[in-house]
Amino acid sequence: MRLKEKVCLITGAGGGMGKTAARMFAEEGANVAVLEIDETAGRQTAAEIQAAGGAAEYFHCDVASEESVKQAVERAVQSLGPVEVLYNNAGIMPPDDRSVIDTEEAVWDRVYGINVKGIYLMCKHTIPRMMDQGKGSIINIASFVAFMGCSVPQDAYTASKGAVVSLTKSLAIQFRPQGIRSNAICPGPIETPLMTDWLLQDEQARQIRLSRQPSGRFGRAEDIVHCAVYLASDEAEWTNGSIIHIDGGITSNYF
Repeated sequence: MRLKEKVCLITGAGGGMGKTAARMFAEEGANVAVLEIDETAGRQTAAEIQAAGGAAEYFHCDVASEESVKQAVERAVQSLGPVEVLYNNAGIMPPDDRSVIDTEEAVWDRVYGINVKGIYLMCKHTIPRMMDQGKGSIINIASFVAFMGCSVPQDAYTASKGAVVSLTKSLAIQFRPQGIRSNAICPGPIETPLMTDWLLQDEQARQIRLSRQPSGRFGRAEDIVHCAVYLASDEAEWTNGSIIHIDGGITSNYF
């Protein structure tokens, strides 16, 4: 098992890519801390992993709240042991996030509060623990949109993912001497429940996006998590500061 007995904190693990990550990490032998603001969803993820023979516990966590993050990390460490992997998956892409000229300030602040501040807070309260043991892997979920413009913009989300890329680079330089690796994954469009529900209601939007995708399909959560398993494992010991595009080739498509 590639992650045998590694304690892995995964934010937003109650659904979508986070839930898939929790399951796949557990299958690789990890002790998974399911960090999730939705208690019902978080407990369900942990229960499903346990029923399948894996190791997982749920811890309530609002990544936009420092006190909530601090308590979640403390409880996870007390229960599971020293943390080796932090998987910053939690993020939002609300429908009322549009262009800068018609996005409300509250929407902008909410997106940044989760997508950027959430990573800052998780790192703030996890990295010192990793430093104490001289090892750790931080995996941040960014997005292909950090590198591309779009005629149908979601500017707060796009800007937030650009910030994640920059922060990852800074973390990689600061903390690798202390044994901590930091990398980011930039997924292309993934078939999460949120995106699937939206595109099923708008066939034109679906076809426009598929026409740009050389692979002919949207990504699946597993496509991303396979890469994350590698980054969490000891195989990635020399992988640091990397921004990895797992997008089916969409960012290489000029026309």
